[in-house]
Amino acid sequence: MNTEQLWQAVLGELELLVSRANFSTWFKDTSIASYEEGKVVIRVPNAFTQAWLEKKYHPAIIKALSNITREVVKDVIYKVEVVRTSMHAAAHTPNTVALPTMSQLVGGSSSHQQFDTQSNGINRKYTFDAFIVGKGNELAHAAALAVASAPGKTYNPLFIYGGVGLGKTHLMHAVGNKINEQSPNTRILYVTCERFTNDYIHAVRSGHGKEFNDLYRGVDVLVVDDIQFLTGKEGTQDAFFHTFNELHQQNKQVVVSSDRPPKSLASLEQRLLSRLECGMIADISQPDLETRMAILESKCQERDVVLDHNILEFVAETVQSNIRELEGALNRILAHRDLHHIDLSVEVVRSVLSTVRQVQPQQRSFNIRSLISTVAGYYDLTLDDLLGKSRMKRLAVPRQIMMYLMRSEMKSSFPTIGQEVGGRDHTTAIHAYEKISREVQENEKMRTDIELIKQRLYTFAV
Repeated sequence: MNTEQLWQAVLGELELLVSRANFSTWFKDTSIASYEEGKVVIRVPNAFTQAWLEKKYHPAIIKALSNITREVVKDVIYKVEVVRTSMHAAAHTPNTVALPTMSQLVGGSSSHQQFDTQSNGINRKYTFDAFIVGKGNELAHAAALAVASAPGKTYNPLFIYGGVGLGKTHLMHAVGNKINEQSPNTRILYVTCERFTNDYIHAVRSGHGKEFNDLYRGVDVLVVDDIQFLTGKEGTQDAFFHTFNELHQQNKQVVVSSDRPPKSLASLEQRLLSRLECGMIADISQPDLETRMAILESKCQERDVVLDHNILEFVAETVQSNIRELEGALNRILAHRDLHHIDLSVEVVRSVLSTVRQVQPQQRSFNIRSLISTVAGYYDLTLDDLLGKSRMKRLAVPRQIMMYLMRSEMKSSFPTIGQEVGGRDHTTAIHAYEKISREVQENEKMRTDIELIKQRLYTFAV
């Protein structure tokens, strides 16, 4: 295994431990410059990244290197060195061009003519052909395909929601790629909610409100990822609301994604929620075993490798939480094989995956405080809201869900639950558990909310 393959394997392991945003920010344009006698020199693009990796991720990097090489890593040094290409960019970062700035895309009244369809943020790698359809995503896939076939005419807006790493972003890029393929001159723009927010803040501070409006209201298809991050940002919500209205009135397509359904975005303005709910709402749930198997087979074909069916089945049964972790586990297995020049077996794979922290989410633990924080975060509430004495109607269901999860996931006693949630009587906890238990059986939205909260809970547990 050369240094590029080694770093690819390391990144595959780190990707399981770090959030998507942090991974993209701090490991972009990094690579191994040298590896000799237990000493590793890692190239980084700037001094800021160098300092951050040294301070924040140094132990994790050493552990990943040691796990993969099966050798003692004595020292890791971070060296600022800009290179033309990087292992990370080639192997782990979506193959997108840099998103355009407002000044690049907008030129006064001629902004439409200056729109560069090659730098619209759409990842050419993510297509419908590369998307594995299963029971958990077939509705979202069908809706996305319908939108791509007739943008602005069918399901507008399209709202896709689901947990982390289940394929929402893949489908959104696939919509853009399909439209581009059919109509190359269509003005498509994909942005994260964070990018939309930053552009809006920059426009307000610099007095470029017109340029902002020209950019976002001048497209034919607007794709916004992770719309839940609009919560609590009143000015940005207002900007998105008017942008949405302008595009919708012109029959321009809007596609958004979130980690939860619109009704669970409690902090969004009601007028914006009503707009998001007026089109098609499609969820993506965890892939079943057959879908996970198909995903693994597809990833093996991409890499031109063949793995025994029993190995693929073992990996699919072991890694159940999301597709990103599934691919990360496969990367780790293949890296181990290449490094040690061995034939893979189920026993070898079991040993390789035993050290991956996120492989079996059900085995991870968390405390009551983290559970309460997770429920509060999901509903955009504070801990005081959930644990306080207020009887506001909007707090009732989140509190009941919190108590239900304490019982179902932590096996806490009802008196303990009552004590933890503000000193309430144990009968309150019993009522909450029984009520939510019934709701889970009868109410699809409740089942979805519970599942998404559990995904968050287990994703960040240790």
